[in-house]
Formats: sequence, C-alpha cells, structure tokens
Amino acid sequence: MKKIIYTLGVLIMVIFANISCEDKLDLAPIDYYGSGNFWKTLPQTEAYVNGIHLDLRSTNFTRKFLMGEARGGLQKIGTSSQGLSTYNDIIKSNSLDGNNPGLSSWAGLYGNIFDCNLVIQMVEGSDIHKNNKEKVDVLLGQTYGIRALYYFTLYRAYGGVPLITRVKVLDGQVSPTDLYTARATPKEIMDFIKSDIQKSLEYFGTYQDAGPINNVMWTKVASQMLAAEIYLWSAKVSLGDQKPAADDLSKAENYLLEVKNDSRFGLLNNFEDVFSAKNEKNKEIIFAINYADGEATSNAGDFVYAPQNMIGIFYDRNGKKIDTDILDLRGTGWQRYEYTNEFWLSFEEKDKRRDATFMDYYNDKGDLEGTVLKKFLGSINSAGNRVFDTNEPFYRYADVLLMLAEVENMKGGDPAKYINEIRKRAYGNDFDAGTDSYHNSDFKTNELEILKERDREFVYEGKRWYDVCRLKDAKDGKPLAFDNASTYRGLPVLKSNETHKLLWPVDKNTLNNDPVLKQTPGYKVGDQEEETW
Repeated sequence: MKKIIYTLGVLIMVIFANISCEDKLDLAPIDYYGSGNFWKTLPQTEAYVNGIHLDLRSTNFTRKFLMGEARGGLQKIGTSSQGLSTYNDIIKSNSLDGNNPGLSSWAGLYGNIFDCNLVIQMVEGSDIHKNNKEKVDVLLGQTYGIRALYYFTLYRAYGGVPLITRVKVLDGQVSPTDLYTARATPKEIMDFIKSDIQKSLEYFGTYQDAGPINNVMWTKVASQMLAAEIYLWSAKVSLGDQKPAADDLSKAENYLLEVKNDSRFGLLNNFEDVFSAKNEKNKEIIFAINYADGEATSNAGDFVYAPQNMIGIFYDRNGKKIDTDILDLRGTGWQRYEYTNEFWLSFEEKDKRRDATFMDYYNDKGDLEGTVLKKFLGSINSAGNRVFDTNEPFYRYADVLLMLAEVENMKGGDPAKYINEIRKRAYGNDFDAGTDSYHNSDFKTNELEILKERDREFVYEGKRWYDVCRLKDAKDGKPLAFDNASTYRGLPVLKSNETHKLLWPVDKNTLNNDPVLKQTPGYKVGDQEEETW
C-alpha cells in the first residue's frame, strides 16, 4: 500500500496549468506542496485541480473500458476477425483468479485519490478559501465529486477497500506501520462515497444552476449524475454489510429528475452527431473526457483496422470487395478489441445506432466476419494524419432517461416511456409507434429491455459490466450477469457458481506490500487471508 500511494506523494508527476496542457509546472517534493510554499494563490489551486482532471483522462481507458465494460460478455476473445491477437483476454473472459487478477495496485487509482486528498487537506478552510469563497467552493465541489467517483469505481470493483482520506505524511505519519491500511467494510466505503458526493453538491450550491457549462470540467451536473448512479447502485446491489437504504431509490430519482428538468440538456435528433469531433459541446453531453491532437488521444485506435488487414480481403454488406480505406484511417489503428457478431446482429436494421457505431464486413460467401468501431474516430490533423481526439462522454442525457427507466421499474411503474424516447431517436423517421414501441411488462422483461437499450446506446462508453451487475432478474433477485439472455449468445456472463467474480481479486504484490490487507472473498491463494464481510 505504501508503494501505491505515498511514493506518489514524493514524485507527483506534473501539475498542468490548464486543461489544454499548454503550460506545465514542474512539481517539487511533497514538503513543498504540503507546506505554505505552494498553496498561496488562487491560480496555484486552480492549476492543481486542473491536474486532477488530467488524472481522470490518464486513467480513463482503465476505468471506463477495462473496469466498466470489458467483462460484460460482448467482446471477442483470442483472435479478432482480422487475425490479430486480442488484448486483456483474462479480463474479457472473466478468467480472473488470485494468480491472474487482471489489474494491479487497485487499478492505479490511489495516486489520483492522493491528489484529491491533498487539495482538500491544504485548501478547505484556508485563507485562499476564505478570500475566494465562490471560486474555491467550485474547486472543492469538483475535487469532492472526483474523489467520490474514484471510490465508487473501487467499490464496484473490490467492495471494501482501504479508506484513505488524508495525506498521512503531512500529519507526521511517515513510518511504514503508520501507512499500512486495512480494507474498510463495503458499508463504510459506501457511506463515505455518499458523504463525499453530498459535500460536492453542497460546495457547488447554486453557482452553476444557470448559464453554459464546460463539459470537460467536472460540474454540479456531473455530481448530480454521479449521485444518481451511486444511489441507484446502493438501492439495487447488496454487498456484505452494505444493504439498500429505504430512501436510496427516491434519492436517485430526484437527482435524475433535476438533470432531466435542466433545459440546458436533452437528446440530439441524430445519434451520430453526439460523437462528432466538431460538435463536442452539444447539449446531450453532460461530462466528457477531453482529448486533443498533440496533447492526448484515446484508445479508440485499438478497435478499428489496419488497412493491410482489411483492404482487398473482406467484402461490404452488398458483396463488393473492400478496395479502399473506407474509414479514412490513413494507416492508424489495429483491431485489438472487437465486439461479438451476435451483438451486432441483435440490432434492428432501422436502428441508426448500428451503422453509426460499427462498420461491418463479410467473407466472399456473404457471411458476417466482424465489425470495427466507428463511434470515436476523431479527426484528420494539420499534418494529414488520423488522430483519435474525439472527447469521450462520461455522462450524457440518454443515461438520465435509461436510469429513470430503471427507477420506474424498481417502483413497479411503467418504464416504457423512457425506453421509447431513446428508441424513437435511434430509429428516427423509421420509427413506427405501432410496431417499434416497447410496452410495459413484468420486472425481468423490463430489466432485460433496459439492458438491451443501454447496450446499443452506450457501446464503448463504459456501462455494460456495471449494467449486468446492477440490473436483476427480480427486485430481490440475481444480477443479469448470471442470465442466459444477457449476452445474445444464450450463455451467461458468469456461471452460477461464480458469484465471487462480481468483484475483482487483489494482486499479490499489493497484498505482500501491506501485511494488514486481505484478499477479496473467493480469490484466496495459498495462505492468503480473505475478507469476511
């Protein structure tokens, strides 16, 4: 544990003076940032919080795809349709065990938590705060919200985790034994997450209730969305000593309705326009991870094709051999991740999301060979190169509607109105109310329909794994991860005897570095001790 967290206290890499990374400050050791030498001016504090946003970007692929989607059962494993070895197959196949943990060092998130802790510890209640209350309140609203996100990510992955809220070396705790930290219980972590998101909303107050927002910076609306997600999860998913509270569902609904009723947000008419690199400030995107040429680009290039693996080999859906670089990739990208053919085939032909999300290709007999992702292709830069610089949405308005559908189903109401609002946009002018509308059904059928709608809406947006863990076959039933209907292949994501795999194991190095840590239940190796929440 000490290696994970506190080495970062001595060697925090870089603070960026603004979100576009144009100006950089070299960081000094922690005794500089932990003293009065640094925290003297508002611009210094703003620069550090901007750096926290860059932490979000640096961990985005791990948090979003590997932790939030890859385990959801919609990925090809072993070899892609273009003959390339696929990445992270242990994660995608849910072959995790104590020797093959998939991720290490708590996915690297404690270094980012450290940065949040440092801001809170040095700024909250300080002279900078008192003298610049409105601006620092917003900075603290951002910091508390982002810290809540990190702990919520860890909670959904590991359950109880070490709860670290302060930079202990600043409190004079510098011996190894002072830095060892056991895992808190799931309830302690969830209570802390709820406390942090409430503090975030309290600090934002009414500062951002009107006017335009910068959707690549954490805002009050991002905190409202996170709060809704936290309380919806808490209402539906029990873990150890963490049980749903009576008001969890109503709180989730209230936060969602606050965003739904905010006139600054709504669905775009055309699904494809949501993801255009030329339209990144559109009203559907509530919060996104910022990418820019020359600064940082996304991992979308691992979901496409190299021209030599496509041109002259495969055919389009009309039987014509592909003889050009259809997506204008210009030699960038490989296919290291690929969605299953069964998932692509599950789309209705009139569903515009299918062709906005995927390019499909066939063999000479007309059989579907595979697909590549079209959703986040980025742009052509001034040098004439393809760069994957599309901002990647973290929260968008479509999620508001589909989470409200979940809430309605849990209440015993009718989720169809929310599902159909999404479907009408997806089908566009081809939507036929008589044949395409969804009609309210029993609890499980509704949950499966919500899952299918979310699957098609949020490809490569980090939702799928969390969805199959949260959506259930009955109000007090099992997650849909164990249901054959959840993968479009007649097989469940997890077997009935794999309930422990709803969480992740902790890697051996992390356990060995902190003698008070115990393994996640079900993943014990050798003489390791397991938690018994």
